[in-house]
Amino acid sequence: MHTVSGRPSYHNITENVRGIVAESAVRNGICTIASAHTTCSVYFDEFMHDRNYYGDEYLHVDLDQMLDRIAPRQTTENQYHSPGPKHIAYGMTKKDPDYPAQAWTMLNTDGHLRSDLFGASETFPIKDKELLIGAVGSIYFVDFDQTRERNRHCNIVIIGTED
Repeated sequence: MHTVSGRPSYHNITENVRGIVAESAVRNGICTIASAHTTCSVYFDEFMHDRNYYGDEYLHVDLDQMLDRIAPRQTTENQYHSPGPKHIAYGMTKKDPDYPAQAWTMLNTDGHLRSDLFGASETFPIKDKELLIGAVGSIYFVDFDQTRERNRHCNIVIIGTED
């Protein structure tokens, strides 16, 4: 999933997950969706039809406004205890051709705190090859790191029986 900079990036992955469940051999079991990133979360909520001009569902806008009060966006060093000088030094040694190391890219403590609140994964039952999430339930992947655009992914594991 491609994320944006300047605000959290929400992705409704419900249909993707349903498709993977349908393609699997599992008839009854569980499906776990997990983020591989420390500023990202997978969570379950109701789909909201209304969107703002950025395309964000209103419930996500409300969620962002609530989280802004709990963990305000980090805009400068020393706003939070993290990241400290040792972590900045460590981060500057990381080699990623898509995202060159720059100290300002580590000013994302708010993203870590927000993802800590929501957690990295969700698990849902599968019955008769159907994901049991109700009529209005949706599965969302969100990147709370607002510092820059990135390509993100989540892992999906399906466990169960074929009968």
